[in-house]
Amino acid sequence: MKAKAQRLPSWLKMKFPTGYEYSRVKNLTRRHHLHTICSSGNCPNIGDCWSRGTATFMILGDVCTRNCKFCGVKSGKPEPPDRGEPARIAESIRLLGLRHCVVTSVDRDDLPDLGAGIWAETIRCIKEVNPETGIEVLIPDFNADHSLIKQVTDMRPDVVSHNLETVRRLTPVIRSRARYETSLEVIRFVASQGVRSKSGIMLGLGETREEVLETMDDLVSAGCEIMTIGQYLAPTAGHMPVADYIRPEVFEEYRLIGLEKGFSFVESSPLVRSSWQADRHARSTENVNNSKYVKKSNLPGPRVR
Repeated sequence: MKAKAQRLPSWLKMKFPTGYEYSRVKNLTRRHHLHTICSSGNCPNIGDCWSRGTATFMILGDVCTRNCKFCGVKSGKPEPPDRGEPARIAESIRLLGLRHCVVTSVDRDDLPDLGAGIWAETIRCIKEVNPETGIEVLIPDFNADHSLIKQVTDMRPDVVSHNLETVRRLTPVIRSRARYETSLEVIRFVASQGVRSKSGIMLGLGETREEVLETMDDLVSAGCEIMTIGQYLAPTAGHMPVADYIRPEVFEEYRLIGLEKGFSFVESSPLVRSSWQADRHARSTENVNNSKYVKKSNLPGPRVR
């Protein structure tokens, strides 16, 4: 699939990632043999997040069993799960001093439990090593199997996120093996378990305004509390091409509409991704002491010469 050549608007241009904190996060993830969606998914915010000493950890490897047309993560046959990964994730969070961490994963349709067991163990390890850290998890659909999703919600993370990604009409066009209704059922079940639920969509894939508003209604009806809306950017020329670059004022309009429709919090702007500045999303829906979300690094600082 050949992407149509378009000049990137000024509001989507990001600085090249550099700096001490950026290098420190990069070196930490390499040293602990960990993956992040920031690098695996070619996220445009990698410089912003890593320069602030934060990252979204990706468990269960870096190869996905699905092949969605919008996603930059590798697809293919994954390696067996790394049983030591949960402990290394927990230790990395401790070293970074995170007060709110985000964990996601590839889809693992090759595993009998679709990866739910490793998910539960990862949350348990994080809680054990970092009892004061808020935990947000961005989960796959688990084929909407309640027993598998419950393994995650029973660990009581602070936020459980599952992205719809796009509107109903475009779901079969861009998502591999996923169904719009399946994702809504995941969100509905998470909400029924008393855990804060979150979801996000991308704009610029050819959706209409009416479809975006319908998607908002569907999410609110499912019990979703937090919504993120960002601009789709094709990871490579072989991915789904960008249909439109949506102007910032349109994103702001959707943010206000979302709040009117009943979301507790809506993050909507071109460079928004579901885990970008996720601590702000968490603060919006829980009356917590803000100090919980202040990063206190346990990594050694720069040498003074």
